[in-house]
This record gives sequence, C-alpha cells and structure tokens, in this order.
Amino acid sequence: MHPDINKIKIIGFDADDTLWVNEPFYRDTERKFCELLKSYCSADEINRQLYKVEVNNLDLYGYGSKAFILSLIETAVIISDGKVTAAEINKILALGKEQINTKNPLLEGVPEVLQVLSSHFRLIVATKGDLLDQERKLKNSGIGGYFHHIEIMSDKTEENYMRLFNHLDIRPEEFIMVGNSLKSDIVPVIRLGGYAIHVPFHVTWQHEELLPDEIPEAHFITIENISEIVSIFGL
Repeated sequence: MHPDINKIKIIGFDADDTLWVNEPFYRDTERKFCELLKSYCSADEINRQLYKVEVNNLDLYGYGSKAFILSLIETAVIISDGKVTAAEINKILALGKEQINTKNPLLEGVPEVLQVLSSHFRLIVATKGDLLDQERKLKNSGIGGYFHHIEIMSDKTEENYMRLFNHLDIRPEEFIMVGNSLKSDIVPVIRLGGYAIHVPFHVTWQHEELLPDEIPEAHFITIENISEIVSIFGL
C-alpha cells in the first residue's frame, strides 16, 4: 500500500544495511573466527554456538560490535571447553577491533536520495545498536547533515517507536520508515499505524528474519533499490 504522501511529515531511515553496508563485515569476522578456532570444532558448529550465545546475550549486551565481540569470546570458551588460550582471545579482540575500525561504505544511491528528500521532508535516522558504534558510523558516512534527528534504540520495539513518535510530536500515520529488516524496521511501525518501505539487503542476520505469516500485508511496499523512493513520493 502506497502511503498518503500528503500526510507524511517525517521519513525515518534505518542505518545498517539501509544507508551503509554492515552485515557482510560481521560475516567476514565470523569466517575469520571459525578459521582461528578450527582446531576445536567445525565451522558449522562454531556458527551454531555463536548464534545461540548472541541471542542469549541480547537482553544483557544489546546489539552492536562490542556485544558481538563479547559473544565471540564466550563462544570460544564454550567450544574449547575452557581451553582457549590468551593468545587466541587476543586474536579475537583484534578481529573485533578490525571490524569496528572498518569504514562502512554507503550503499549506492543513498546521498542522492537524501538530498532530494531532505528538501521536502524532515528526515531522521532510527537505528539500534551500540551508541558509540553507531555515532562513529554516522560521522564517517558524511551524510549526518541530512537528518533532523538521530535515534539510537536499544531495540526496535513498538513501545520504542511510539516513544519516538511522541518525542517527534507526530502521529504514526504521519511517519514512514525505510529499512532492510522486516522484523525491526517494518512490522513494528505498520502495527502502530505508520507506513514503511522495505529495501531488502542481500545479507540478513537470521535473528532479523520472519516467517511469511508473521508479516502483515498492509501499509508497506517493497522496492529493490533505495533510489526508487524518490519516484514513490513523486519527486
């Protein structure tokens, strides 16, 4: 369902894998992690254990690179039965720092889209993760000037989106969210009565995936490239 353009006051953008590349760097770190610890067990088993640890730690650590690094270390302890060495842990920390220090490239078309839309709407970033981590990415991106507000959430729940709407002094139907995750960016917003534009990314963390019957049909559309947003708004 296309949004009522005349009602939209604010366009929200997810950050990771919507504005810039992110998940592939996690996958690359996971690959290096598995190679580092291959003497303990197979890559498939390491990845299964890592995912289990990450999900169990979400309530404690939240999202982001630092939470990921702590889960890597915990996974190493588990799969090695406590035999992981200080040298191996040091290498794991180095992998994490390498990922944090990597500059996340913008996705194709992002600057052009933001330039057009910012002349007609208030734009915000609504993302989740570690505060320092996300602030660093936004600073490195060079696109921070397009946004009226930056919201970094511990998680993207309906409650947190409603809190954001109240802060922005808008009703849900005056907001449209753009993002790659159905679970985090699309479903919570449309359940509140807002609109959303789904821009799938070719790599998705399995925790962000939904079954077809978990996805409401109304109030969102799917596009292949973020550049298509301009035509949706008739600009």
